[in-house]
Amino acid sequence: MASIGIGPAAAGRPVRVLFVTSECYPLIKTGGLADVAGALPLALGALGGEVRVLLPAYPGVLDQLGEVEAGAPIADLFGGEGRLLSGRTANKLEVIALEAAHLYDRPGNPYLGPDGRDWPDNHLRFAALAWVGSRIGLGELGAWRPELVHGHDWQAGLAPAYLSFAGGPRPATVMTIHNLAFPGLFPAAHLASLRLPTASFTVEGLEYYGQISFLKAGLHYADRLTTVSPTYAREIRTPAQGMGFDGLLRRRAADLAGIVNGIDAAVWDPAADPRSEAPYDAARLDVKAVNKQALQRRLGLNPRSDALLFCVVSRLTAQKGLDLLLEALPGLLAAGGQLAMLGSGDPALEVGWRAAALRYAGDVGVVFGYDEPHSHLLQAGADAIIIPSRFEPCGL
Repeated sequence: MASIGIGPAAAGRPVRVLFVTSECYPLIKTGGLADVAGALPLALGALGGEVRVLLPAYPGVLDQLGEVEAGAPIADLFGGEGRLLSGRTANKLEVIALEAAHLYDRPGNPYLGPDGRDWPDNHLRFAALAWVGSRIGLGELGAWRPELVHGHDWQAGLAPAYLSFAGGPRPATVMTIHNLAFPGLFPAAHLASLRLPTASFTVEGLEYYGQISFLKAGLHYADRLTTVSPTYAREIRTPAQGMGFDGLLRRRAADLAGIVNGIDAAVWDPAADPRSEAPYDAARLDVKAVNKQALQRRLGLNPRSDALLFCVVSRLTAQKGLDLLLEALPGLLAAGGQLAMLGSGDPALEVGWRAAALRYAGDVGVVFGYDEPHSHLLQAGADAIIIPSRFEPCGL
């Protein structure tokens, strides 16, 4: 086995860590993964770590970095050329953006096209991200070399695998499961094009019911595994919540730790949130009424101060329980409530929620998509937040 290690950090030198992630707040966000990938490096930096975040240079990402330093070009990056561009966000997050126009310069969100369907080359897009993360880890792309490569969710799952296959000294690896329900599955026929050895396609490798699972690659080959709460770490080792990975995770139980997700208190402090209509805190809860009125105006809701205004910010999927909420909506409204929703996802659920907003105009307001400022106003203005998830990796 190749040698691994963190090195002489105990001597007082910061530990060098590379995050490999498909999204990162404030650069690009579709969900909670981005919040963690943006806040955790800063928290680790405050504790003495030297953390950099590798993510794709989607449209608009580079515009949010300060002075950008270009690295050497990367030839043959799964169908085209790429290069690394290093810079900082306004809040001092160190970022390495992977620019590859043939993979990332396109409309839509990081995973879906404008039609709401997965990009057909997602296997190449995120293999490229993981491949570059592994090459940075091996010291092949620039002078900075991490001692730890930390992959997040299936999009980064091949990074520990590539490092394991490289042979020779390599950095230590950690894989974090943010949501086990997304295994990153692709046909076995892609094995060679993904630069994966034939020997890896086994049950004791990255094979998952006849397909390649990027997530399983990370779960099998990473040195350590983490997930977003101790409860979820226990749940995913059971058949009920293990999504077919429970056997592997039970075998790796000694390497698996659950660490509760946190939030960036500076970003979500209601007393100093520029995205809300009026700052408030525990001593000024009456000011929430101003935010409630602003939210009602924004979504065309009846300006009723006595209405119990609920909000939900979520992906529209069965896992998140948005079908259950849709069924419960008539009772909620009959009791005098209102609902403000921000989200997107399953086309059938979008149709259902669009119809509900028309049927209950004035009491139900819906915004499809994701809008960070709007999510802050929803949570500042609502009286109650609904989280109807059938299961949830970490309590939101």
